[in-house]
Amino acid sequence: MPIALQRPIAIFDLEPTGINITQDRIVEIAILKIHPDGTQDTYEKRVNPEKEMTAEIIAIHGISNEDLKDCPTFAEIAKEVKEFVEGCDFGGFNSNKFDVPVLVEEMLRVGEAFSIENRKFIDVQNIFHKMEQRTLSAAYKFYCDKDLINAHSALADTVATWEILNAQIERYDELQDNVDFLSDFSKAHDFKRVDFAGRLARNEKGEVVYNFGKHRGKTVEEIQAIESGYYGWMLNADFPLHTKQCLKQEMERLKAKQANRKEQPKNMDHKLEQLKKKFNS
Repeated sequence: MPIALQRPIAIFDLEPTGINITQDRIVEIAILKIHPDGTQDTYEKRVNPEKEMTAEIIAIHGISNEDLKDCPTFAEIAKEVKEFVEGCDFGGFNSNKFDVPVLVEEMLRVGEAFSIENRKFIDVQNIFHKMEQRTLSAAYKFYCDKDLINAHSALADTVATWEILNAQIERYDELQDNVDFLSDFSKAHDFKRVDFAGRLARNEKGEVVYNFGKHRGKTVEEIQAIESGYYGWMLNADFPLHTKQCLKQEMERLKAKQANRKEQPKNMDHKLEQLKKKFNS
C-alpha cells in the first residue's frame, strides 16, 4: 500500500564534489515528485560546480570535470529547483544529514530564499538503519529483491529510495503510512534540531542551546551574557550557512525580548502616572 500523502513529497538525491557541506557543491540533482493522487514528475540536471573534482570523487559517481564544463551553474537553476519542490515534503537516503543541508547551503549561497518551515523530512536511511542497518544497494536487494543498477546515478538512486520506502511500510507493522509519523521516526537523534547540521537544538524547556563543543547544552542566551564573542566566532567560522541563519534568528529574538523587558518598566511608570492623575483629579 503506497504511503498516504496529504501533499506532494520530493524524493531527491545529490551527487557532490565532496562531503563537506559548507565547501562542496552539487554536480547532479535528481528529484522524483510524487503527488497525493499517485502521479509522478521528475527533475534531473547536471550542474557546473565551478570547481575541480578529485579523481576519488569522480570514481564514485562517474561524472567528470569535462562532463560539467558546459552545464548550468546552480545559480542558474536555483529558481526552477525551488519551484519544482514548492509545497513538497522531502525524502531521501541520508538526506537529513547530507542532501537537505547541501541543498539549503546552495540556495542560501546564491541568495535564493528557501524556507524549510512546515515541511516534513523522511530519511529512509535512518529508518533502514533502525530496522536493518545496511547500505542503499543492500536495502534495495533486501526490501525489493532487486539489484541496484547504476548506483550513484542520482535518478536511479531516487527511484530505488522511493521503492524501498514503500517496501518498508509493507514489511513493518509498526510503521504508519503517513508523512508525519515517518518524518518523526526517521530522525536520527532524540533531541530537537534547530538547524540541519545539529549545531543548535532545543532543550526540554524549548530554549535554543548550543549542541557541540565547550558550550554544549547551554542556551544561546546565557552564553551571550558571559561570552558575547562566541556568537561572532560562529558567524565567521566554517559552519553551514543554515546554521548561521538559525543562530542569527535566535539572536534577533533575544534582542527583541531584551528590548521588551526594557520597555515594560516605562509602561508601568506611565500607567502609575495616569493613576496618580486620576486619583488627584
